[in-house]
Amino acid sequence: MLERSIQAVATYDAGAEAPALTRDRLKGRFPPGSTRRMTQLGLLVGATLEDLPPGEADTLVYASSRGETRALEAYLDSFPGASPTLFQTSIHPSSIQQDLVVRQRRVAEVFPLAGGDALVAQALAVALVAPAARSLVCGGEERGTWLHDLGLSSDRSFAFALALVRADAAGPAAVIGRVRLERTAEGGGLGLGAWFDLLHGRQKFAGAVGAGWRLDLSWC
Repeated sequence: MLERSIQAVATYDAGAEAPALTRDRLKGRFPPGSTRRMTQLGLLVGATLEDLPPGEADTLVYASSRGETRALEAYLDSFPGASPTLFQTSIHPSSIQQDLVVRQRRVAEVFPLAGGDALVAQALAVALVAPAARSLVCGGEERGTWLHDLGLSSDRSFAFALALVRADAAGPAAVIGRVRLERTAEGGGLGLGAWFDLLHGRQKFAGAVGAGWRLDLSWC
């Protein structure tokens, strides 16, 4: 069994908001001029990490099933003109890399993960076995338009960040919940959107989370 205490959580639900509106809303939370070519997901992940910034000794786990598909859509939609600016945005680093660069953050190690129903279990397992006293699990998705119609993007934009600490690294006053993983023969999985909903609504969960793992999520 793997277990850690929840020290802090931050979520951002942008729903169907257009990337330009997200940029206007959040640009004041980043260094001046840094958001011009950041993606919507980069802005959202950066906004959640502003509330619980990773430190130099922390392990950072990033999870996204679809990534920033909206940036690719915008570039493809610019044809036949083929916008150079949109091309640069479409080949951007991932959202977590964007935040680490613009804020010049240093962390002990970073694990970028992608996947389907097993992604949440994989991200939590990495965070829970990390030797660091504090692990952060962050990620999210970016809403697509025509790529969503093809089943290749999310139907909404959202981001989350979760700080997990060992029981011996946090006092009782600093704990707001608990995450526990244990092996199970149960089938089923928990998608990233469903995981976000649990964090956003501070909802309890007990059940299969994918890849042979059972998750118990509780709040104080």
